[in-house]
Amino acid sequence: MIRVGFILLVLLFAPLSGCLSTDSITDECVITTSADDKTLTIVTYDIIALSDEVLQEFTNQTGYSIEMIRTDDAGGILEQLLLTKEAPQADLALGLDNTYLQTALDNCLLAPHSATLPDLDPQALVPYAGNMAVPFDQGYVCLNVDTQALEQNNVSYPTTLEELVNEDWRGRTAFPSPTTSSPGRAFMTATIDYFEQQSNMDAMEWWEAMSDNDAIFTSGWTEAYETHYSGGYGVWGEGHIGDAWLTVSYCHSPGVEAYYGGNYTISSALDIDYASFHQVEYAAKVNGGGSQSAVDAFIEFLLSEEININMPENNLMYSVLDGQDLPETDGYRHHSPVPTQPSEITTERIDDEMESWLMDWRKATKAL
Repeated sequence: MIRVGFILLVLLFAPLSGCLSTDSITDECVITTSADDKTLTIVTYDIIALSDEVLQEFTNQTGYSIEMIRTDDAGGILEQLLLTKEAPQADLALGLDNTYLQTALDNCLLAPHSATLPDLDPQALVPYAGNMAVPFDQGYVCLNVDTQALEQNNVSYPTTLEELVNEDWRGRTAFPSPTTSSPGRAFMTATIDYFEQQSNMDAMEWWEAMSDNDAIFTSGWTEAYETHYSGGYGVWGEGHIGDAWLTVSYCHSPGVEAYYGGNYTISSALDIDYASFHQVEYAAKVNGGGSQSAVDAFIEFLLSEEININMPENNLMYSVLDGQDLPETDGYRHHSPVPTQPSEITTERIDDEMESWLMDWRKATKAL
């Protein structure tokens, strides 16, 4: 969970140079490194693709043992890097996405890699294509809706965000907070673009209207999707409420539901122009971390066909290898629309304006 106020203080007062031995200066950042102790320490969230078996296979191939520092999500990774900037605890950051990456770059938290990369999907390189971070998975964040609930309650399938402020949707939407959730942050960013591109309403006016329409705001994706959403697998879990017919998830989440449900799902992703966000997750060497060779080896391992081609099944995200797609098995690909017009907001603008967006969002929604 990212604590925005604290991070703002760190950004204001943290110096921009490390305290370890200096290797080089890159784009005004002092790049430092520590000794190679034959252990690769990774700061990440609970990425399901990193099973014990996968990590052991890396150790078997390279001789490097692995230690993990777990955080709640991508924001937690950034917070960990900021907190330990003067005495880095990790060698590799795994899971920063393109709503957090620029902040890490601006604060000199990352260092160049020298891994040999395969051919990558050009779309995965759109947000960032430099040598300070490498994409390892991707997907589109968008709204998911319970088609069965809409049919049973005679509610029209929404084709605009503005429709969601209508009485039919009162108390029937669930949104993970952008202050504490990576998908929530991505969707809020998309709404900025949506309302700038094609509406007379301001994004924060819409968020305020959604709050007035009893939208449910949660701290993270798990609570929104598994507890409140009526159209997902959470219905089988303890504590499921199911009071929301619509929530924020990935455009391929209905495909995941179908894949594990024998080609059956009542969930559908909304393809609304500018209301989706292309999320890319990155692997990056930590500035001040240890062995370059261990980091490069892990990046090459993560992007190998053996590992990355299986991201849809093992990490429920798209591969970043060129020419790869979701599997056709049990409707995975069929139920996973690719947005025709996702948000076009740049990584640089996200970095420049995110904190003001978050403050405006909290004011508009009266949520944490």
